[in-house]
Amino acid sequence: MPVLMSRRSFISLLQRNSEFLFKSRSHVSFSLDFSTSAKKQQPFPTTPTVSQLFLQKHDFSPQAAAQITSALTRVKNPENPNSVLSFLKENGFSKTQLEKIMIYRPQILVASLENNIKPKFKFFQDLGFSASEISVIISKDPWFLKNSLNNRLAPSLAVLKGILGSKEEVANLLKHSSWFLTRDLEKTLVPNIEFLMSCGVQLNQILKIIHSFPRFFLIKPEIMRKCADKADRIGVDRSSGMYLHAVRVIASMSEETWELKLQSFRNMGFSEKDILSIYKKSPQVFVVSIEKMKKIKELLLATGKYDISCIVNRPQALSTSVEKRYRPRLQVLNVLESKNLIKKWPNLGVVYLMPDEKFHEKFVAPYINEIGQVNMATSAVSGK
Repeated sequence: MPVLMSRRSFISLLQRNSEFLFKSRSHVSFSLDFSTSAKKQQPFPTTPTVSQLFLQKHDFSPQAAAQITSALTRVKNPENPNSVLSFLKENGFSKTQLEKIMIYRPQILVASLENNIKPKFKFFQDLGFSASEISVIISKDPWFLKNSLNNRLAPSLAVLKGILGSKEEVANLLKHSSWFLTRDLEKTLVPNIEFLMSCGVQLNQILKIIHSFPRFFLIKPEIMRKCADKADRIGVDRSSGMYLHAVRVIASMSEETWELKLQSFRNMGFSEKDILSIYKKSPQVFVVSIEKMKKIKELLLATGKYDISCIVNRPQALSTSVEKRYRPRLQVLNVLESKNLIKKWPNLGVVYLMPDEKFHEKFVAPYINEIGQVNMATSAVSGK
């Protein structure tokens, strides 16, 4: 995986990997045209034979079998679903995966196994994807199988390999999100990455969050530019490591939601300057629920040890778990102070950032006899 890459190098890398696009491709375009398939088929009443196919031969749960059967209102040949399911099972799909796929997209059961499904499996296999990788990728969103092999799937995989650098990285990404196989990446992902890199964002930064926020990179390029313009107007420095997150957060909400979030900060007692500082330091905080932030602010201020300025200086404190971290740690510190075992409370960064083991080592283990079993069952103070 590259660490630093210029826009020119990025484009060059895509060009050098263009042969990936043509590996194992045929001259025939395969597409799961479910609508056409459905038109050609004659009505076939839901019968016990169809239900038994799922219940007895493929061991589906009664609930899944009933749901899938009710969705198959048109079946020309009841054996086609059997052939599809048998093929998937032979290629490593578990019963859980099959139930999930068929409930989500039962139309796959009426697709042509020979003309639509098998060629796409072979394409993935020829590119080095294992059976387990293929099953996980398809289980995430089987609907991408309806797309043309030559016009969508192969080009998308070529683009992803050009960006990520290896089949393994591509597989890892698709196992988290198959969204990249449902979009025209030449019109979304590629121009968006090129634009972000032109803003000074490094490719390694993009690759760090592409798994977690795939939809962000697949928005329309014109929307990406508008979000970046807004981040610029707010005053986020393009050289800041938070710039990419600042743009992403803006893209994640409507203008109305954005204004509601700003008003919520004001209602919690933060000034306009405070809000701007929080956004620049940690834009991710803006996607935390208002209820959670209110609870954290009230809990911290109630200690009498931390105030609004402490939160502004360390805004990530607003995204930390109340029950798993704040409550048990604050209780321990209260006990230590009441017994004069500490003269001064640690700064807020220690309270929400310090790993459990370290917190236990510094604030619990030396005083284990004095503090007793205060929340010792929680990992936040048990060091486990």
